[in-house]
Amino acid sequence: MALALRAPLFQPLPASIPAPSTAFASTARPSSSAATATAICAAASPFTEATSSSRYRRDAWSYTAQDSSSSSSAAAAAAAAASGRRDDEIALQLPELRRLLEALRASRGKGLEGERGGGGPGRVALVGTGPGDPELLTLKAVRAIEAADLVLYDRLVSNEVLDLVADGARLLYVGKTAGYHSRTQEEIHELLLSFAEVGANVVRLKGGDPLVFGRGGEEMDFLQQQGIKVEVIPGITSASGIAAELGIPLTHRGVATSVRFLTGHSRNGGTDPLHVAENAADPDTTLVVYMGLSTLPSLAPKLMKHGLPPDTPAVAVERGTTPQQRMVFAMLKDLVNEVHSADLVSPTLIIIGKVVALSPLWVESSEHDALNNENSSQPSTTV
Repeated sequence: MALALRAPLFQPLPASIPAPSTAFASTARPSSSAATATAICAAASPFTEATSSSRYRRDAWSYTAQDSSSSSSAAAAAAAAASGRRDDEIALQLPELRRLLEALRASRGKGLEGERGGGGPGRVALVGTGPGDPELLTLKAVRAIEAADLVLYDRLVSNEVLDLVADGARLLYVGKTAGYHSRTQEEIHELLLSFAEVGANVVRLKGGDPLVFGRGGEEMDFLQQQGIKVEVIPGITSASGIAAELGIPLTHRGVATSVRFLTGHSRNGGTDPLHVAENAADPDTTLVVYMGLSTLPSLAPKLMKHGLPPDTPAVAVERGTTPQQRMVFAMLKDLVNEVHSADLVSPTLIIIGKVVALSPLWVESSEHDALNNENSSQPSTTV
């Protein structure tokens, strides 16, 4: 199955290929007080939002009850999700999930009685889908997706990746957003186990890499303890994919000798990051903050308090590697204000460190800022 193509960011486009929808409204390297935001963000998310119509089209099978149509049940589920009533939404899915389990169990029983034998538990593949661009999928990931019987997918699996799922497979959204978890982690564990036990080929799709802030380790450990075979198919983690998109080397001789991945999430859902140790503020280390949008106002001053220079280059990237990508370049001391002004939304990845200044886009920002300063300093003339 062919993957959708998207033009590379730094290469000139042939005349026959239209430019991507993302464009830079302004690119200015932050001087004393400035930073930049990219411009155009398409209204539609490239990912699966909790109440998106694409989600309910994909998952329509799970809402087909004997006494109602799939469209009316899906509409009721969407209303439940919109109002945060996750238990109501799950209740609408339970009858069809049970029917699917019974059908798979019956099919497994026939296999045991047949000449070829078979049966036995199925397997679970934890598949990383990268930061959003479907061309960043590995071949192994594509093969696993196309061979799945059941796909449990997260919010940050892009719509284009989900288009690779075979027509006969079932998809089930188990994504989480701030304030709304369609399934708890324990419920996801039980779904994976239940379908694997009846012989299904289950694929668990996760954005980025399943073992980098993806809770893949918890799912792997739970399933292995239950005797289920688990295969982990790595994905390009957002740090690598987005840094490459922007031309930022995460390490660079003489500039950054190490890279550190931080979670910006607070365990209790607050605005403070979990922990910022003094060695996280090493000027020779590149910091990459996942899920750090809400805790950035607390994180930035803590990093500076621990010794990271206020003029450290930084960038915040929303929906990186997708056509809806937007970004803000700023010095660390200005980053919070500029991110707020640009109204970035989740998912946003934050990269902090001297290597950010090696990006061609940081250079473009510097030139654009200098030009703006020159124009503003010239006296106006009247005719």
